[in-house]
Amino acid sequence: MQSEKKFVIWGRNPVIEAIKSGRGFEKILVAHDSHPPRELMKLAEKKKIKIQRVPRRKVEELAGTKKTQGIVAILSPIVYWDENRLMDKIIEERGILVVLDHITDPQNVGNIIRTSEVLGAAGVIVPKERSSPINEVVVKASAGAVFHIPVSKVGSLKGYLERFKKRGGWVLSVEKGGKPIHKMDFPFPLAVVLGSEGKGVSKSVLETSDLIATIPMKGKVTSLNVSSAAAISLWEIVKKKWHE
Repeated sequence: MQSEKKFVIWGRNPVIEAIKSGRGFEKILVAHDSHPPRELMKLAEKKKIKIQRVPRRKVEELAGTKKTQGIVAILSPIVYWDENRLMDKIIEERGILVVLDHITDPQNVGNIIRTSEVLGAAGVIVPKERSSPINEVVVKASAGAVFHIPVSKVGSLKGYLERFKKRGGWVLSVEKGGKPIHKMDFPFPLAVVLGSEGKGVSKSVLETSDLIATIPMKGKVTSLNVSSAAAISLWEIVKKKWHE
């Protein structure tokens, strides 16, 4: 919890004023036994800020006080790009879009964002649900790269990728059972999907993919940490991109 303290506010009026000010939010947590003001709920809905019901204990632990009025908000340290603006950018640049498919470990998210920025990816997409918030842990793990690469949040990865394909983009998922990545050629603009730590790329996204790339493994351990897989995959892809 301590790592998020600088991005946490609590109490009804402070949260309402933060929404009105245009601050970026990760989510608002409301205690099960609390009744938040209608104004707060309407503002959050209008701004498409996620509201999550949790035990009061969780709210108080996050805020570090019992004087929360049952409401705590996690602010974002970054300003998210509009998802359509980011898609336009990727299409125009024939660039690489890195898609994080429900990756929940903030250390992995930060490492992947750092690799993406270093290797010249044009942007990163994360889902609004079941994904690590962009918090101080992510910022630190990214070595500040999160401030230098466009990041957008989307409601549906599948829906976003389908629209991306209609605009002329291609979707590649890094997953077992595909073609060895070092033997592949890559079309651009390209969305590169990296799956969650335990489940890999989700079925709906895999079905949307045009290509499936696999990292060959020769050792006794048959899996890689997702941030390591991201680094290997993006390096193979950008090598081809740089030689276009």
